[in-house]
Amino acid sequence: MFAKFERLVEPFPQSEVHKPPNSLWRFIWHYVRPIRPYFLAVAVLTGAVAILEVMLFSFVGSIVDWLSSTPRDVFLAEQGWTLAAMAFVVLVLLPALVFIESLFTFQAIFANFPMRFRWTVHNWLLDQSLGFFHDEFAGRVATKLMQTALAVRETVMKFVEVLLYVAVYFTGVVVLIAAADWRLTLPFVGWLLLYVAMLRYFIPRLMTVAERQADARAEMTGRIVDAYSNIGTVKLFAHTRREAEHARRSMSGFLTTVYGQGRLITAFYGCLYLLNSLLLFAVGAMGISLWLDELITVGAIAVAAGLVLRLNGMSQWIMWEVSALFENIGTIRDGIGTFTTPVALQDRPDATELKVTQAEVRFENVSFAYSEDKPHRDAGAVVSDFCLTIRPGEKIGLVGRSGAGKSTLLNLLLRFYDVSSGRIVIDGQDIAHVTQSSLRRQIGMVTQDTSLLHRTVRENILYGRPDATEEDLDRAIMRAEAKGFISELSDRHGGTGLDAEVGERGVKLSGGQRQRIAIARVMLKDAPVLLLDEATSALDSEVEAVIAENLYRLMEGKTVIAVAHRLSTIAALDRLIVLDKGQIVEQGTHNELLAAGGLYSRLWQRQAGGFLACEAGEETNTYA
Repeated sequence: MFAKFERLVEPFPQSEVHKPPNSLWRFIWHYVRPIRPYFLAVAVLTGAVAILEVMLFSFVGSIVDWLSSTPRDVFLAEQGWTLAAMAFVVLVLLPALVFIESLFTFQAIFANFPMRFRWTVHNWLLDQSLGFFHDEFAGRVATKLMQTALAVRETVMKFVEVLLYVAVYFTGVVVLIAAADWRLTLPFVGWLLLYVAMLRYFIPRLMTVAERQADARAEMTGRIVDAYSNIGTVKLFAHTRREAEHARRSMSGFLTTVYGQGRLITAFYGCLYLLNSLLLFAVGAMGISLWLDELITVGAIAVAAGLVLRLNGMSQWIMWEVSALFENIGTIRDGIGTFTTPVALQDRPDATELKVTQAEVRFENVSFAYSEDKPHRDAGAVVSDFCLTIRPGEKIGLVGRSGAGKSTLLNLLLRFYDVSSGRIVIDGQDIAHVTQSSLRRQIGMVTQDTSLLHRTVRENILYGRPDATEEDLDRAIMRAEAKGFISELSDRHGGTGLDAEVGERGVKLSGGQRQRIAIARVMLKDAPVLLLDEATSALDSEVEAVIAENLYRLMEGKTVIAVAHRLSTIAALDRLIVLDKGQIVEQGTHNELLAAGGLYSRLWQRQAGGFLACEAGEETNTYA
């Protein structure tokens, strides 16, 4: 039975992911709508329970009147069936309704609904551009995803269970009291008006501070995760105390919001307790007055007093629930700002799959500038009216000072950013008109800053081609000269070799080991276009020499674009393109450029003069 209810809501729907609405209630409804029948079932059952509980108070009043007016010897004969019916309600019907409501709440909704939210939003976030993640703490985004999922669930459940329950319950109370004497309802109506006024005053303020609190919590978590993710740098510079102080500032900011929330809750609680005391006094005084005038019975007074005591406890429960409700609403509002960010780079509706037959790459009058809303970037053109044709199978090197636009060109080719003008074409197909996934499947890349997933070595290498056979996997590992060190790896879970985990971002491996796993991954992918961005910079000279021949075999039959500051690693490529301020200032072979005596020659002489500890003009057969 439990399993049946747990399968009612699919936590991992396969439907297409769409941008969520950016208004609060439309955002909530966007995620509630697919499972609204189950929330409706909870609402109906909650209302039924509230009605039956009010009826119990009415029955208590009736019992008081019966006991005061019915002789003992005929009491059971006159009221026996009524007592039996109420016993059925108390012992069978109410527990059954509560149990069924719990099945919908805790089996169908409680775990599945937030997981469904996380799954859907996570898929949406994965489609965001690279720039989106450059602008956000990874820990901050993850925290918002986790806490917003729970906040949406709690918001909906509190509306259904708390507000609906209270509305039905209070309506029943007023009707029940009015049945005895309408004047006895006046204290309840006055209490309700004052209670609503209190809510109108305190709740918006609680919601505002809760929204600030959610943002401060995400900021605090993001800073802590940032320190943990870069713990090597923290320890290298002996800045553990500095990082602690950095985290303390965000913790203090979070604590300030908690203090503000606490002050509001204390004031709210004090006012509410005074209001409840006034209600108890007013109902008691008015009940006794009406009884003295013989207008109501003792049972009516007992019902009224019992309901006041019930409302006393319920109003405090409502206070905490409503405070939590608007705290959750504040959390959702904070999450909406992140989750409704439009995807900067989207496939066109008519985008096709990229088909690569020759792997010719052309940059046609390409211009690009980082937008001015990126404060960590220098606004202005990085490349301007850039033209370059790379023939099928040609291997070129991009050379230039830092900031010349080399890595930017690779990012544009991968379509991590869209060009400002012009176009990039592969085999006659504008990359802006093809799907991003098909484009990146046709391009392999090895970067200087190799980041591995916190998974096993096997999973990291198979990321290049998940359907590869064991023979293909072994061949890629051998070609990358990674077999030796992989066989010696182990982790704390008992995994060894290919089944050993590499740690977050591959932290358990040396730079050279991470690079060789990355090279094995690209070898396994075997894409027709190959990008190398300082691909061997993390390797020592001995290892670099060992894998140079394997890299050459990897390049065979591929169009290669290599970027390297260490010019000796790309000197033997077919053509070198020298960039300066986003423009081609020289191009040719290594020897041609040296003979020209231009920028390339000066860069080579500067490195050959001691930076690389090699002699000027020395040629090399190593590849990047």
